[in-house]
Amino acid sequence: MSSSSGSNRQDIQRRKTRSLLLLLAAGLAVFLAAAGALYYILQPTTLRVAVGPIGSEDHTVVEVMAEAFADESRTVLLSTIPTAGAAESLALLGNGKADLAVGRADLSMPSDAQTVAVLRKNYVVLWSFSGSGGKAARKKTAVKIAEVADLAGHKVGVIGRTAANASVLRVILEGSGVEPDKVAVAQFGTDEIEKLAQDGTIDAYLAVGPLDSKITADAIAATARTRGTPKFLSIDASEAIALKHSRYEAEEIPPSVFKPKPAWPEEKVDTIAVSHLILARKELSETKAAAFYRQLFAVRDAITQHAAGAAHITKPETEKEAEPSVHRGAAAVINGTERTFLDKYSDYIWFVLLLLSGIGSAAAWLRRYLNRDERDENILHRNRILAAASEVRAAQSEDVLTATQREVDVTIKEALNCFDEGTIEQEDLAAFILALELFDHAVAERRAELLAGLMERAPAGAPTLASRR
Repeated sequence: MSSSSGSNRQDIQRRKTRSLLLLLAAGLAVFLAAAGALYYILQPTTLRVAVGPIGSEDHTVVEVMAEAFADESRTVLLSTIPTAGAAESLALLGNGKADLAVGRADLSMPSDAQTVAVLRKNYVVLWSFSGSGGKAARKKTAVKIAEVADLAGHKVGVIGRTAANASVLRVILEGSGVEPDKVAVAQFGTDEIEKLAQDGTIDAYLAVGPLDSKITADAIAATARTRGTPKFLSIDASEAIALKHSRYEAEEIPPSVFKPKPAWPEEKVDTIAVSHLILARKELSETKAAAFYRQLFAVRDAITQHAAGAAHITKPETEKEAEPSVHRGAAAVINGTERTFLDKYSDYIWFVLLLLSGIGSAAAWLRRYLNRDERDENILHRNRILAAASEVRAAQSEDVLTATQREVDVTIKEALNCFDEGTIEQEDLAAFILALELFDHAVAERRAELLAGLMERAPAGAPTLASRR
């Protein structure tokens, strides 16, 4: 019995070793997969930003923004895509070649474009001249243009060659009751301010930019030198225009913003504004948009130190209907409704827990399947003890009982070794102990019977087994 048992034990040990190696390999594969997934999740997200033209204020701000993100962000990085202008930037956003784009709100843009942040707000500044103080004014009778309605039949010089500036002038004229076709328009580049100021055929001027724009300030100063003190024209229909055209806003130009003494303008002037926006398509994930928004305002002060234009970056308004609408990721951060990690991934977490539970059950089944030979060995041990219990009930001498007990001792040792090695489950061991108790009772009963028989056969006065003990 010991030879065959030893061979079985060796076979079981070899199978157990193979099973253990298989489980270790499976565990290592799961660990590597989890580590790879975690590494992928923790990688910074790189967003492509289309902006242009090169050298413009928008391009400068975004370039500095990208550098600041690279220095301080572990979640979002920016990759700039230079373009010829806002129109091209929006086109790249529309065809999916850019994740973000900088463009004016009044330009044609993809239907699913949404606002992530306001890069700057541009105010429309419309002015004429009084005719006093300028060299050209002394050679020519001053033109009286006191309001927008007086522009009919005159020529307006528009700073900036983008079609959007000419379009905004047309919107202002229509909103003020002036037929746009009755107003001539001449556009000049931002580097042609002196040429604009020297053109005596122009009766009024239009600039679109931030209130602290150097281009606007230089244009007002240049025209003042050649044409006289500027007369700022109030757009009285600004609120009506904003209602009809949702991408414009009714705003005011505060007094003295362009010059304190003399005050330019002398009093507040009604106008309209249009924003330069950082846009994303609706399909950009809420997580990425929220991460970009948070990081942008976290480094805005750092960006402003290297690009003054970054000071104009503001959050979009979520309290009123706007076009384009605010991206849900940015809106969640602004309104404080951003979902927590558990809110976002609770379904996935429960799925993973159920999956792990299923894997655990499968692993337990596999373990039992791989240990089926060991369980057979345990059943063999139990059956040996049960057979020994039957043998001792028929034993005719103490020597037979002792020999049987020694065999059972060997079986017990083998069973305990299996338990130590993990091949016998707790419930299997309980059944084994029950069989062992049955054997012990059988031995005790048979020993008592043998002793009683011995006492009956012994002559009177002869020493019995009990007395000898």
